Amino acid sequence: MAFTNPTDGAIASILRDTRTIAVIGAGTDRFKPVYGVMSFLISHGYDVYPVNPTSAGEVVQGKTILADMGEIPVPIDMVDCFRRPEFIPPVVDRAIEVGAKSVWMQLGVINEDAAAKARAAGLLVVMDRCPVIEWSRLGL
Repeated sequence: MAFTNPTDGAIASILRDTRTIAVIGAGTDRFKPVYGVMSFLISHGYDVYPVNPTSAGEVVQGKTILADMGEIPVPIDMVDCFRRPEFIPPVVDRAIEVGAKSVWMQLGVINEDAAAKARAAGLLVVMDRCPVIEWSRLGL
């Protein structure tokens, strides 16, 4: 069965109820979409933790990039994925391990097997969407 994103109401609830976000694939390049999305999320009051093992220790937007979600000292509400689809399964596995509530795969990131695994573990899943666009589209 093909993946279906949550309803607009459910997506709005995810965005309203989320406080802590792990941004997977974060980096210091101001010209990459992840930088702008992080900036938006921070400016809208989310507690954002950048995660990228290849950039761990660097600072982006005043936040130190972590090597792993397990280093985040508080419960994770959302895991926002800026990774290619083939790299999503281990991200989902780790999101399940750390007890995240939702996995959000950015525009162009589609991995139905990983989405099914996350859903089976009780996580909410949004795929091939951007929280910034959804925030605006839903009038939040």
